[in-house]
Amino acid sequence: MNTLELQHAVEQFLYAQAELCDRQQWDEYLACFDPTAEFHVPQWDSEHVASTDPKREMSMIYYATRGGLEDRIFRLRTGKSAASQPMPRTLHQISNVRIQDRGQGLLQVGAKWNTHYTRHGQADCYFGEVSYELRQLDAGFSILRKHVLLLNDRINAVLDFYHL
Repeated sequence: MNTLELQHAVEQFLYAQAELCDRQQWDEYLACFDPTAEFHVPQWDSEHVASTDPKREMSMIYYATRGGLEDRIFRLRTGKSAASQPMPRTLHQISNVRIQDRGQGLLQVGAKWNTHYTRHGQADCYFGEVSYELRQLDAGFSILRKHVLLLNDRINAVLDFYHL
């Protein structure tokens, strides 16, 4: 795959993953993540410095493996998440996708993102930067790590993975 084909394929994968989240197609969304995938949203330590080690520092969200996402989605599906009842409507947008080939089928991908959401008649927006570690597969890609840097100063809802 040449550079342009790789860029297009990665962008299409990220767009599809975002759309699966917007449509709340949770099984397909989870399938984008490797079973060992880490999902991390660090907390800000100061105005311009975010925490870096989720095992030793505070995080807004940290799942060491896909199992954390699976547990969260189980609570959404069974209505055991009062903070997510009713589920908000979301619209994820991804831009400025940059790819670095790390060899052996591994890619480091950076992007900018924003998510518009509405719940109980109130609309808001989250935005920031995201970095992924992806593994190239015969049939696409698998997320090994998703690191989301939330740039909002204030959040008006309980933060959850579907906001990012």
